[in-house]
Amino acid sequence: MSAGRGRRLVPAYLATSGRARPAAADFDRLTVLQADGTDPPRGLRPEHRRLWELLQPGALTVVEAAAHLGLPVSATVFLAADLVEEGRLRARAPVPPAQQIDRTLVERLLVGLRALR
Repeated sequence: MSAGRGRRLVPAYLATSGRARPAAADFDRLTVLQADGTDPPRGLRPEHRRLWELLQPGALTVVEAAAHLGLPVSATVFLAADLVEEGRLRARAPVPPAQQIDRTLVERLLVGLRALR
């Protein structure tokens, strides 16, 4: 079976090895992944190697990596959790959304800066 771009589709159950839950349950779709090291790890399954190679140029979120790999996000979570557990990837929580700045604090700062003149 092949995708429109000539890539082979990997069924999600093959990428997850039939498991129901990943080793690290705290991953979500916005978890940021980054490859650890520059030398290609040996003994990786093809799906794991593709994810590791994809992350070599820089960090991506789980959902971005899934889109590049053509896999469901849930399957990509399994692959990433496996590589993190083996020490081949680093994962960090997503960047939190910006918080609203207290307007009174900004106004007081502005008054203080004007007083410095």
